[in-house]
Amino acid sequence: MTGEQLTLDLDGWEGPLDLLLSLARSQKVDLRQISILALVEQYLRFVDKAGRMQLELAADYLVMAAWLAYLKSSLLLPRQPEEEPDPEEMALRLQLRLERLAAMRECGARLMARDRLGRDVFARGAPEGLAVQRKAMWQAELYDLISAYGRINARTRPVMHVVADRQVMTLEAALERVSLLVGSRVDWSAIETFLPEGSERLRRSALASSFLAVLELARQGKVELRQAAPFAPLLIRQPA
Repeated sequence: MTGEQLTLDLDGWEGPLDLLLSLARSQKVDLRQISILALVEQYLRFVDKAGRMQLELAADYLVMAAWLAYLKSSLLLPRQPEEEPDPEEMALRLQLRLERLAAMRECGARLMARDRLGRDVFARGAPEGLAVQRKAMWQAELYDLISAYGRINARTRPVMHVVADRQVMTLEAALERVSLLVGSRVDWSAIETFLPEGSERLRRSALASSFLAVLELARQGKVELRQAAPFAPLLIRQPA
């Protein structure tokens, strides 16, 4: 055990632990001649000597020693390929994992060694913004220009509003017409008989105005109303 490296002195091997694991994976060392008990004792002495500062290195060596013990047990015990993986394959996986761990540690050390903001480098006291220059690039075809001109011209053109002459009958005209016609009739007459001749629009307006006129005359007591059933014709006559 020298410095930060665990060097083993066993029956059948003398050298670093990681080299022993590499040679065992390639079957260049006979693991049956190596004592696992002696390996554990030397590892414990290395841990006592390394202390807390070399805790990560001791953990790596612990994993290597555990894999060596597993490889040796695989050689001593009957092999069952259908239940357990190949020891050589598992040793290769261990080597790849250790290489990946070393790469991650190296990357972490590189990141921590970079300059830090506020410790090694400092931000600008009065940061200046970036000037943004905008240039409009208009793209329009003849149809777009004509459409825009038409919309502007439609907004600015004076509008002339013409109210169409609608054929309607006012309430005053309906009151006058019903008052004149109801005096010339003795028997009950339907409200439709009081409507003037004309278009369908005029008749609808005259019916609404005549109905209001009949209600007003009934309120004044000048006419009598009768309706046999809901939605039945409304009959009108002069009071007896």
